Amino acid sequence: MVDSTNDYASLHVIYDDSTHDYASLCVIYDDSTNDYASLHVIYDDSTHDYASLQVIYDDSTHDYASLLTTYNKMLNNWLSPIPDNPNRQGLDAFHFGRNIDMFSGEMPNLESTSVALIGLENKGADAIRTALYRMAFAFDGLKVADLGNIRKPDIQFIIPVVRELIESNICPVLIGSDPALVQAQFKGFFELKDWISLAVADERVAVNSADPADPDAYLNPIALDKKTRLFHLACIGCQAHYMPPAVVNWMEDRYFECLRLGRAKSDLSELEPVIRDADLFCFQLSALKQAEAPAQRKPSPSGFTVEEACQLCRYAGMSDKLRAFGIYGYQPVRDFYKMGAESAAQMIWYFIDGFYNRKNDYPVSTDGLVEYIVDTNGGDHQVTFWKSSRSGRWWIQAPVKSSRKNQRHRLIPCSYNDYKLACQDELPDRLIQAFKRFD
Repeated sequence: MVDSTNDYASLHVIYDDSTHDYASLCVIYDDSTNDYASLHVIYDDSTHDYASLQVIYDDSTHDYASLLTTYNKMLNNWLSPIPDNPNRQGLDAFHFGRNIDMFSGEMPNLESTSVALIGLENKGADAIRTALYRMAFAFDGLKVADLGNIRKPDIQFIIPVVRELIESNICPVLIGSDPALVQAQFKGFFELKDWISLAVADERVAVNSADPADPDAYLNPIALDKKTRLFHLACIGCQAHYMPPAVVNWMEDRYFECLRLGRAKSDLSELEPVIRDADLFCFQLSALKQAEAPAQRKPSPSGFTVEEACQLCRYAGMSDKLRAFGIYGYQPVRDFYKMGAESAAQMIWYFIDGFYNRKNDYPVSTDGLVEYIVDTNGGDHQVTFWKSSRSGRWWIQAPVKSSRKNQRHRLIPCSYNDYKLACQDELPDRLIQAFKRFD
């Protein structure tokens, strides 16, 4: 729309509620150049109301630099800045808190940012970032931002923040106390991709198909709702004495993975392909021993050690497929000696360390993948493996036709041991179950 009066001060974003469409945003016209090319990005998000957002036009300079639809301005609607507190005082040049961008006054420029920290509840997130800031920053060239805390710890309020960061190729690291907030992590990505693979580290499988309203079954809205299109669920570190038989059967019927604690601890390296297969990874602090992280909702004497948890988080960070990471279940009121905050901070540090060491493997790039074909069943069938020359990691190709919606999952991460077993005419149950997910 060309305004003959050159009065743009009252121009509003036009939003069609029936179609969730911003395409009708009025064209901004530069009268001096007769040019429409300076129209800024049109933002399409069906979950927000920008009806009161105004375009500010400087008629004297024909300058649109103050347009309020910029990405950073939108994040201000959802996030509150990091408060001024002692967590940044006394830091040296090498400390983590001295080498990242922070939302402490104005939203930092997120151009080229790779990882963004977001607190989902103030007190817990502030305690963890206090511990994290005092660790060394060993990630030269990696741009990390701390975007403060969410203004409202509500699942529907968090979803658009997760979505916007992922869509901007920024990996969100979410810090929350309520385990149910993993739903926001999932649904934020679901608005961009469907048929999602989710990996969860927890002492239980938090699903109760008999009682969808069970408050402890925080995965119910993800796992039981067919509209979410959950492609795969991998539960890591589950303890058999907490698992009802009905839950075990429910997982097996869907060819999902349930990796019990004893098996997981026996060889952590075998968990790397499981985590690498996930789009999203969430770590519930209840997966740790109480002695390792006492500030939990339901502490247990058994579980992973912090060292093991850090290794799993590093695996997650190294996965080029993984788009978001979250730590949940931290209870600051129970953390008398700050051991829980320290444990969570270490896990975040090692996730970022893994991210820093990504190799741009599949699915980012198929360059450097070497094909290995193995004959099975006496030569009647062939199985195709792929090995990355960049990282030495392995994948197996699902030997079934895959619909377009599942195409991005068709290369299933595996280990060198899996390849060696295939050469001996054996395939691990994990891979056989994975193939069945494509039926």
